Amino acid sequence: MYRNPIPGLAICAAALFSAAAVAQQDFDKVEIQTQKLADTVYMMTGAGGNIGLSVGEDAVFVIDDQFAPLTPKIQAAIAAITKEPVKFLLNTHWHFDHVGGNENLGKAGALIFAHESVRKRMSVEGFIEFLGMKTQPEPKVALPVVTFSRDMTFHINGDEVFAHHVARAHTDGDAIVQFRKSNVIHMGDTFFNKLYPFIDTSSGGTVNGVLAAADLVLRLADDNTKIIPGHGPLGTAADLQAYRDMLAAVSGRVRQLIRQGKTLEEVVAAKPTAKYDEAWGKGFLPPEKFVAMLYGNLKR
Repeated sequence: MYRNPIPGLAICAAALFSAAAVAQQDFDKVEIQTQKLADTVYMMTGAGGNIGLSVGEDAVFVIDDQFAPLTPKIQAAIAAITKEPVKFLLNTHWHFDHVGGNENLGKAGALIFAHESVRKRMSVEGFIEFLGMKTQPEPKVALPVVTFSRDMTFHINGDEVFAHHVARAHTDGDAIVQFRKSNVIHMGDTFFNKLYPFIDTSSGGTVNGVLAAADLVLRLADDNTKIIPGHGPLGTAADLQAYRDMLAAVSGRVRQLIRQGKTLEEVVAAKPTAKYDEAWGKGFLPPEKFVAMLYGNLKR
């Protein structure tokens, strides 16, 4: 089993990833921003994963829900569009910054959907190895009630909403959500726009799976498609292609160095991200931590 030899890496990554989750005063300062993408589809940002929202004559349909303390703010932002409550909630994967509001919305009557692996991981104690972070089982009301193994289609608000499972990408339970009529796609954490991505190896994630997810969406998208990333600003097909190219190039270089027998320290010192750091290296994962994450994923 791969052990991370860079001192403090997991602790630093955990602090970056979950700072908002442990500091109530941070949530007090968070503002939920809403951006209309199509007649019935919106993107909402705050803290944690980006939210997708569909509002129409049938129901309020939400994709991901950030952190529990933000639920009232998210509900208030939705109430500015419609007075109807959230009826359906789809989780793109199981991480706490995307499902933290499940319990609140479940108690409020939302029916929760997700890939079957999401329910399995949320039902038991977990451990995100790279972050050095334990997670506790979620209460029953927070768990997905309806699960799927491959795909699921929602006929809602005048649109056909297709949830595609992508195998072993950011995790083993990722869903990409395509609003076919509206030409909007929510990629969850299979796409970090203008940020080096986190791939959760201990939850079944792989570099190849993330590349395959990007390839799938690039086949589905056109120049007018609006792509909601798990983190970062709203994207386009060109943004996704740049992300895919970056990840393929850097992971290819890391893989080559591993085959040459280089240690983690040597791989980091080789600076395989140097070409991309100015554009991608100022987010959650700084370059050396991104390289360490790729090393651990590819080494395993």
